[in-house]
Amino acid sequence: MDTTIGIAPPGEAMRDRGLVRGVGLAAFTAAIVNGVVGAGVFTLPAVMALNVGPRAPLAFLVCAIAMGAVVWCTADAGRRVPTSGGIYGTVEAAFGKRAGFVTGFVGIWLSSVLSCGGIAAAFAAIVGASVPALAGGLPRAALICGVMALLALVNLRGVGFAARFITVTTLVKLVPLALFVGVGVWFIDPAKLGAGVAATGGDGLGGGFGRAVIFALFAFSGMETPLSASGEVADPRRNVPRAIMLAMGFVLLLYVAVQVVAQGLLGAALAHSATPLASAIATVRPELGIVLLAGAGASMLIWIGSDLLGAPRVLFAFARDRLLPRFLGTVGAKSHVPVMAIIVHTVLVCILAVSGTFEALAILSGLASTFLYSMACSAAWRLDARGVGGIGGRRGVIPVAAAIGVLAMVAIAIQAKPVELFGLAAAVAIALGLYSGRRMFAGGVSSDRYA
Repeated sequence: MDTTIGIAPPGEAMRDRGLVRGVGLAAFTAAIVNGVVGAGVFTLPAVMALNVGPRAPLAFLVCAIAMGAVVWCTADAGRRVPTSGGIYGTVEAAFGKRAGFVTGFVGIWLSSVLSCGGIAAAFAAIVGASVPALAGGLPRAALICGVMALLALVNLRGVGFAARFITVTTLVKLVPLALFVGVGVWFIDPAKLGAGVAATGGDGLGGGFGRAVIFALFAFSGMETPLSASGEVADPRRNVPRAIMLAMGFVLLLYVAVQVVAQGLLGAALAHSATPLASAIATVRPELGIVLLAGAGASMLIWIGSDLLGAPRVLFAFARDRLLPRFLGTVGAKSHVPVMAIIVHTVLVCILAVSGTFEALAILSGLASTFLYSMACSAAWRLDARGVGGIGGRRGVIPVAAAIGVLAMVAIAIQAKPVELFGLAAAVAIALGLYSGRRMFAGGVSSDRYA
């Protein structure tokens, strides 16, 4: 790796060879919004209300301040090292391959594949509730595998087609949420805005409020997955930071609006609702509740489609860097997408979803975000200090943002239970073990060898 000041590592160009920069600003912004706004937005208001009562919007704002520093650092680092792998690539450029691999494997790919498996299983549960014949056994497995195969095919057709699909379907997914806020805001009962159950205690230093901030971080995480496709973004130095800022600003406004409207419609009942948005809007008109339930199912499918656009690129980047088997680094001759990486990721998601083992690792998946974002902020500081990418340092801004981001992530992480922190440490240890055995993958991928 070249550490010359003002020069990005030369391996970045080889890593992205064969890829097409066909993703524009609108498509990339939509992919980030879609990656962040997942199925959780349809149930999150109840979880937030249960932990912190009507102060839930404040928990979102606190988390947004922390994420603001992370987003600023990620955007700055992304324009300096616009490569496949996203944060993985920027951490590697700052601290070397070992740190990059552990960050990408634990913070991006492992977290993503576990989350995707859980969402696929949740989608099957929604369908099974409506069609009992698909609720279990082979029919359930066939449903999950069929849906995953269909979404994988969308991504295998090419990044341009996949990006257009994500752009359009993201708009479709946001329609129920826009309907909820646009209609529900006119029926808010001011007396219910301050009503709610007493906040639960929680196990971290911040009690229930601290746990609520962890859930808020769950809600805000996800930008790292579409960022893994940065090597296919047109004019990345301009479009990557702009897309991040636009997407995360929109997400904050959306989450706060959804929480306030849900609180204003349900009041104290919000904390105990299994379907908070559907139940809340049903107080206005019952038919709208059905629309929101359908929107939840659609949201899950679209989120999975976005995950399959970004997350396999992490495996692809690892293989191109000779850290995983070289077949994962092959690019389709016609589609110009990492075919085998998409297929392997999809198969693993199917296994997790069918086995239903995601629930035990869900908290670890969210906790991994604190590790990932801490590394992202640290990388931004180092890249700024070195002037990597030929961009002049802004040492009065990036170091401050990086310090705020790292301290905030540590503060959020210590809200977790000891066993959860142990699980994160175990995942890091596994990643370090894989890196130590990297010599078996050192055969690499020839630059002109594609599927």
